[in-house]
Amino acid sequence: MKEINLHDIDDIALGASLLGAGGGGDPYIGKLMTIHSIREHGPVKVLDPEEIPDDALVAPIAMMGAPTVMTEKGIGVTEYKALYELVSAYCGKEIYAFMPLEVGGINSLIPIAAAAQLEIPVVDADGMGRAFPELQMMTFAIGGSAATPMALTDEKGNSAIINTITNKWAEDIARAITMTCGAAVSVSLYWVTGKQIKEYAVKNTLSQSAELGKTIRTIKNREEGTPEENFFRETGGYKLFKGKIMDVSRETRGAFNFGKITFEGIGEYKNRVAEVEFQNENLLAKVDGEIVATVPDLICLVDSETFTPVTTDALKYGKRVYVIGLKCVDLWRTEKGLELVGPQYFGCDTEYIPVEIRSKGGNI
Repeated sequence: MKEINLHDIDDIALGASLLGAGGGGDPYIGKLMTIHSIREHGPVKVLDPEEIPDDALVAPIAMMGAPTVMTEKGIGVTEYKALYELVSAYCGKEIYAFMPLEVGGINSLIPIAAAAQLEIPVVDADGMGRAFPELQMMTFAIGGSAATPMALTDEKGNSAIINTITNKWAEDIARAITMTCGAAVSVSLYWVTGKQIKEYAVKNTLSQSAELGKTIRTIKNREEGTPEENFFRETGGYKLFKGKIMDVSRETRGAFNFGKITFEGIGEYKNRVAEVEFQNENLLAKVDGEIVATVPDLICLVDSETFTPVTTDALKYGKRVYVIGLKCVDLWRTEKGLELVGPQYFGCDTEYIPVEIRSKGGNI
């Protein structure tokens, strides 16, 4: 990708929603914001990570908080400019480009909208390769980068830059500020150089999102194969379950959405039951009580007819979905990666086993 135009937004939003593993916020809101910004300021230049100067300042930006609250509060153009000015002033140099902090419905699109508003480029990369609920869960952290200094602002004009002694402290303090500001704020952290992006970013995730979105959008127009066969082949996904949502329990706690989804099997899964647990993003999937996938691999729900991703804030009784698993990037499967985002960090009483093994009933 060399630039992002209006006709690219739908595909990026679709694909990013799949890679968001249920989280990352409502893609529809992100889409509206980005369309408005590009209409007002024109296409956004996209930078390949390898072409960024090693000493360039790149600022990842995102919304932080509970996705359901983001749907109600939204975000305005003033937050982008505030973050740009806060970071540039603190660092004593202007931001060279924005970058997604994670891949997700709204958080892949916010940096594009912000880049359009400020008329700067966006980097085709992110720091997760998916979405995770906490700020210390970044591939840059595996490389030893600090989350802070970190800039925060809300829609009212409150803003701050915080410094913390560890990345986990950054998460805890920023979460407390987020709760005070109404459970959703705009943030910029892990300010990195071009060199750090080349070494530890998850590269080309905007391009990957666009390709996945095109796959989903055109899946029913193929002349060969069924839509299901084409979807799983072209996404590289593993079919974990197909069923109807029978129950959704959720609560907003500590600026997170926590919950569990229960499914009744349909088709080849008739008379079987599945469960998916989430904390903003889907964390654990079980079929008939047996674990079939865990973080850091991606657990995603897609509509059984359209293959459109279903985020955790859009879950509804009676909806028919596929539960699918996607392999995470290799950095998350390292020892340091699993310390940050493995199933035991989230309180799951199990060792990590890759989805390609788990989904077939295999063991370590």
